Amino acid sequence: MSKQRKYIVLSLLPALALLLAFTFYPFMQGVVMAFQNYVLFDLTNVQFIGLQNFETAFRDAKFLAALENSAYWVFFSLVLQFLIGLSLALVLRKSFRGRGVYQGFVFYSWALSGFLIGLIWKWMFNSQIGVINDLLLRTGLIETRIGFLSDPKWAMTSVIIANVWYGVAFFAIMLLAALQSVPADLYEAAEMDGAGGLRKFFNVTFPYILPTVIATTLLRAIWIFNDPSIIYGLTNGGPAGTTHILSSLMLEKIIYGGDYGMASAIGVIMILILMLYTVFYLLATKSEKAGDF
Repeated sequence: MSKQRKYIVLSLLPALALLLAFTFYPFMQGVVMAFQNYVLFDLTNVQFIGLQNFETAFRDAKFLAALENSAYWVFFSLVLQFLIGLSLALVLRKSFRGRGVYQGFVFYSWALSGFLIGLIWKWMFNSQIGVINDLLLRTGLIETRIGFLSDPKWAMTSVIIANVWYGVAFFAIMLLAALQSVPADLYEAAEMDGAGGLRKFFNVTFPYILPTVIATTLLRAIWIFNDPSIIYGLTNGGPAGTTHILSSLMLEKIIYGGDYGMASAIGVIMILILMLYTVFYLLATKSEKAGDF
């Protein structure tokens, strides 16, 4: 082995050691724990129990409700974030006075933590002192205050609204960068063919940025599915577990029950769901052909 290769290997060793210690080992340990009875308050009874944790999960009404909530949470959050983010990116692509300041306001939310955003929206949705109830009352849209976070009919919608506000900035940033890379001569050629605004968007703009759209929607769906921070900051899974998604339910099993075996089983189920979603999404979108004209 040459000196240059030895230097490269030695340079990579610290990073590999950190990956093994903080990523691969915890992951493998979690997979093992999914097949164990591993409760923090009963460590003398740690033993392998096969698929019992998975069977218990799929018989648990709370788990099934969290699974259904996860589907709503990801679908509506992703669709609304993408549509609003794309609209903002199309607006910000054009030069106008104060565009830099406006961009700063649009992108600001992405610099904040999800948990902090959850706390901010928790105050805004408060049924007694929340600004949203106050505005709705002042405009005459409602006559009595709404318990956005305490009423099961409103709770899931409320946390999705907060998540949409948080994630719009990601799509605005990524899609704006993609839009700015579209060659101007493509638009000139389309105009020479008599294409209007809509035809230019669907025949030139969207096909060109399609690889970015596929990558960003895939990544954002995974992040939304995995991230319980906004729900934890807003409702902590309440009221009565109606806003739990799989990741927040997994945290509840650890924090309040100390049941690492069940939490690990939920984590393994989440990994399998994401693997299946990724494969089917990439096949459905034909990602390897995206962007071809």
